[in-house]
Amino acid sequence: MKKKYITFAIPSYNSQAYLHNCIESIVGLGEDVEIIVINDGSKDNTLKIAQDYQKKYPTIIEIIDKENGGHGSGVNVGLEQAKGLYYKVVDSDDWLDEETGKLLLEQVKLHALTDNLPDLYILDFIYERATDNTHYIRTYQNNFPKHVIFGWHHLKKPFRFSKTLLMHALMFKTSILKESEVKLPHHTFYVDNLFSYTPLFYTTKMFYMPRVLYHYHIGREDQSVNIDNIVKRYDQQIKVMRLILNEASYQDIKKLPKKQRKYMKQFLAAIMIITQMFTTGNDSKERRRALKDLWKDLKMTDKKMYNFLRFRSYNVLVNYLPWKFKGFVMTKGYLRLAKKIKLG
Repeated sequence: MKKKYITFAIPSYNSQAYLHNCIESIVGLGEDVEIIVINDGSKDNTLKIAQDYQKKYPTIIEIIDKENGGHGSGVNVGLEQAKGLYYKVVDSDDWLDEETGKLLLEQVKLHALTDNLPDLYILDFIYERATDNTHYIRTYQNNFPKHVIFGWHHLKKPFRFSKTLLMHALMFKTSILKESEVKLPHHTFYVDNLFSYTPLFYTTKMFYMPRVLYHYHIGREDQSVNIDNIVKRYDQQIKVMRLILNEASYQDIKKLPKKQRKYMKQFLAAIMIITQMFTTGNDSKERRRALKDLWKDLKMTDKKMYNFLRFRSYNVLVNYLPWKFKGFVMTKGYLRLAKKIKLG
């Protein structure tokens, strides 16, 4: 079997309207990659579409047909069967820039030739808003050296406010993901944050390409990042926040190299702020209790982490508002928290 440099995993649920576009944006990379389409119990023609592509590209496309378990379960099972040196998750309603994909593949080959493979490739990505055809590029040019393998101590400007490394920007070495034992929970939204955090503890060598690879399609009403769904699914964000906090204690993070430590703490503060935003977006006793329990449990298990996040997520929250991406709006909960901070 021909060596596979990259595994592209496409978790798919009822994706018949856009799976074609996703696969077409990747399959042109040819025999050096594999595409694993994970059919997550779809009730439409998703599986048939995948099967048609597999017949056409039998040495590139694999299919995993499974019962519905949610996005995280698809990421997990794809990783278990991945043959590529690197593993990249592509949501079925998103797509890749083919030209950048080819440049990335050639760069991986060059690093493989010299036996100097980074643990992580980082690229820019773009938000594509469906409702009004607007877009916004998330770039990391101010944070990382370009076109060289670097370590954490080479980071340039620190990450600020809500800016963190998101799943869409990351392509981890498959062995690093397996070493980290990252496992995403089933039937849970917002698990991308766990995937973007846990493997970084095992990452020492990185490579940044300042080009857009990933096109992140937003604006659908059923999407997890739709503001109404964010408010409804606050409990799942709290669940993910708890899992993230369980990955490492404050003392563990303090042992990391300085710039890696600063980034990890910044990430935790950013996700905790988002968690509070989700929870306060609709005032109720149940929501207040859930947030109070999160803080209470953290205080009992890791007092130093509690003190750090309590300070950072309340006193810095005003700097996150409004989000810098056109089209996101503040809910009443966001405004209430901002008002508390200004008055306090």
